[in-house]
Amino acid sequence: MAEILRKWLPNNLVLNQWEDVHSYFNQLLETEIETKAQFDEFLRNLNELEAFIGEDAAWRYIKMTCDTTDKKLEESYLYFVREIQPKLAPYDDQLNRKINDSAFTSELAQTDQAYFIYFRSIQKSIDLYREENIPLKAEIAALSQQYGTISGSMSIEWKGKELTLQQASLMLQENDRALRKSIYELVSARRLIDKDQLDLLFNQLIEKRNQVAINADFKNFRDYKFESLGRFDYSVQDCFDFHNAIEKVVVPLQKNLLIEREEKLEISPLRPYDLSVDPDNLPPLRPFKNGSELLDKSIACFNLIDPYFGECLKIMKTDELLDLDSRKGKAPGGYNYPLAESGKPFIFMNASGSLRDLETMVHEGGHAIHSFLSHPLKLNAFKSTPAEVAELASMSMELISMDGWNLFFTDEEELKRAKISQLEGVIGTLPWIATIDAFQHWIYTNPNHTIEERTSNWLEISSRFSANKVDFTGYESHRENSWQRQLHLYEVPFYYIEYGFAQLGAIALWKKYKENKAEGIKGYKSFMELGYTATIPEIYQAAGIEFNFGPAYVQSLFDFLIAELNQLK
Repeated sequence: MAEILRKWLPNNLVLNQWEDVHSYFNQLLETEIETKAQFDEFLRNLNELEAFIGEDAAWRYIKMTCDTTDKKLEESYLYFVREIQPKLAPYDDQLNRKINDSAFTSELAQTDQAYFIYFRSIQKSIDLYREENIPLKAEIAALSQQYGTISGSMSIEWKGKELTLQQASLMLQENDRALRKSIYELVSARRLIDKDQLDLLFNQLIEKRNQVAINADFKNFRDYKFESLGRFDYSVQDCFDFHNAIEKVVVPLQKNLLIEREEKLEISPLRPYDLSVDPDNLPPLRPFKNGSELLDKSIACFNLIDPYFGECLKIMKTDELLDLDSRKGKAPGGYNYPLAESGKPFIFMNASGSLRDLETMVHEGGHAIHSFLSHPLKLNAFKSTPAEVAELASMSMELISMDGWNLFFTDEEELKRAKISQLEGVIGTLPWIATIDAFQHWIYTNPNHTIEERTSNWLEISSRFSANKVDFTGYESHRENSWQRQLHLYEVPFYYIEYGFAQLGAIALWKKYKENKAEGIKGYKSFMELGYTATIPEIYQAAGIEFNFGPAYVQSLFDFLIAELNQLK
């Protein structure tokens, strides 16, 4: 868990402007590489510079999302995006070419798979680099940031009290149906206020992303993004196969759950404000009161699973590397941000006391453990795992951590309810993941679509992956724009199906853990320690599971999950 100690850069170096680091890039470009030792030193110095700049960028982003109302924090982040990042890109390309042209590159790639993985990514970056895309990407980054600002400002007023949308969402779990209806309508109406602004923002993003792809000689942004994300181990067709498997295996299970909910609540048809309330009309589960309690209980929970896991969160608490509570002006969502130089990640989320917040905490906690376990690897590139691997760490922890949820729920029946909710949530999440991914495929292969066409296709795609058991009569406009809630569409395009692949892997790893806890934890740690020094299938294999999303495999996983769910009921 040690920091990367600076051996080349001055310890007092601070990044205020491009000139602060410019000379170090020139020094790297001018470095003579005639021996293997010189090549190793060059890579080490480059790694040190990348870690320094990466952590600076991380803190600018973290501080801005923690308070979107502070214009100085926003300006600091945007300064990096507009003034520093564009100047980095040409140097990154030149340094990539310097590495690629070295005689030692092919030698290392043949003898060490970690370097093979690293160097193939460098080659891909070289292939995709276009100077004309530098300002475009800066504009895209600045536009993407606007989503958090718009969303972070959303709130409703209820009985004289201002509530963030995250806080308001808790009230959708209340047994009073009239209350749920009122809250749903207030939240939806608030979202509709910014509908046109978010549509315009998305149109701008689509246009600029499409231009980036065209500049790089691609027909569309989808195909460009697959290459830039380094999806070496699966194809577009594999995504479609995943969609089909979810439609065939999981959607029917989701329909069964909704039918069961309908019968228990004695409500037909279900309305959109009937989906979060307990189906037995029991009070909402409240596993904690505030972020401080959530953190302390999470540390204790992780300690029960493995003391190392608890120690990771304890270190983050000591170093104040968490911002957990929801508040107005805070950006939506949650994330774990690795800090490349210090070696300790930061967890950000919007907790308001719900079970979903507990799930988010252990999810981000899984990412944090991954950051700690992969930090000792030699180069940043070895630690920069693809999302299909990163999300395996987080989603597996959601399931494994249930062994310690008794610390949040001392009542046995409440504990059962929480676990049932978690497993039913897995069933509900996968169709949504397929929906968002399929929607993106359509969006970026049809970049010149109108807003009306986008709405029509959203409804068509969401219907494909829906049990269609919820009546939206009177709320059609709310359903038409429900995709705007998904920040990934605005901020990290095509980063979503990874959750689906990882969810399948998480079920498999949880199954392994249930069969033999020691072996399960060993596999969990083993794949995280690899970072990105092997292919995705090999990393999954290190965990003792398959990177597989065929219908038969998916069916076998859900046979297990349904059996576990039935034992709880």
